[in-house]
Order: sequence, then C-alpha cells, then structure tokens
Amino acid sequence: MPSKQNIKQVEELKELVSQAKSVAIVDYAGTTVNDQVTLRRELKAAGGKMIVTKNTLINVAVGKDKLQESLSGMSALILSLEDEVSAIKALFKFHNDNEKLTIKQGIYQDRVLSPEEVENLSKLPSMNELIANLINRLQSPGSGLVNVMKAGPRNLVYALKAIADQKSE
Repeated sequence: MPSKQNIKQVEELKELVSQAKSVAIVDYAGTTVNDQVTLRRELKAAGGKMIVTKNTLINVAVGKDKLQESLSGMSALILSLEDEVSAIKALFKFHNDNEKLTIKQGIYQDRVLSPEEVENLSKLPSMNELIANLINRLQSPGSGLVNVMKAGPRNLVYALKAIADQKSE
C-alpha cells in the first residue's frame, strides 16, 4: 500500500507535468551538489524546474510505462514551464559545458521524444527570440520606406555640398 507521502508527491508531480510545456528526463549521476545547484539556478532563470524523485513515482505521474525504458538509475525531471524550449536550452547549455548529465528521453505534446529529438527541440528559437524576429521583420519595410523617402532630399544636400566645395577650390 502506498504511503500518504508518495501519494501526495505523485499528485504534485502530475500537476507539474500537466503544466509543463515540455519535459526531459536526465540521468544526473556524476554531478556534484554544486553542479545541481548551478543547473537548478539556470533552469529557474529560464522558467524551468528540476525535480529529483523516485523512478516509480515519475512513472506513475507521467503515465504508466510511458517512459519505462529511461527510468533506471538516478533520474530527474526537467520541466519547461514558461515556454517549450527555454529550460531545455538551459539544460543543454549546462550539459555541453559540463558533460556530466545524460539526457534519456523527453515529452512534448504527449509524445515521447528520443534524446536526439530533445536536442533538436533545444535548438529551436525561444518565444522571446521569435517575438523579436517578428518585430524586426514588421519594422523593416517601414524603415526601408523612410530611407527611400529621405534619399531625394539627402542626395540634393550632397550635390549642393559638392558644388559648394568645387566653387571654393
């Protein structure tokens, strides 16, 4: 019979997983406490969260046997709560800098992802990058039009300046 603490923890995990835009499962064996604190800090800044708990609780919370093959060893859930890729990007930045984590699997829109697919997800632009790109593209026709409209008077000024310089010589 499951303990009340485990039941409560599974409910909390189910709630967090349902709120998460994307989830990654990593093997954190080989990381030190300082590494984990650094990773948690980077994830929090990126709008994510790292949860370390028992593999059986993760299995029950995520869905029976959905991630069974990756739930062995020391597993942690990486949850991206704000947008789909920001916490995954922070995870891969940490992974590339330290090479201590092993990415096992991921979940995106109720689909189980392989480690390669999780890495591809981390390479997508974040929501802020997409918004900045959209604003830039929306502004470029307007600024181009302004430059064209200013070109005539500007060229006239340059021509008069050249004539004035020629006469002064």
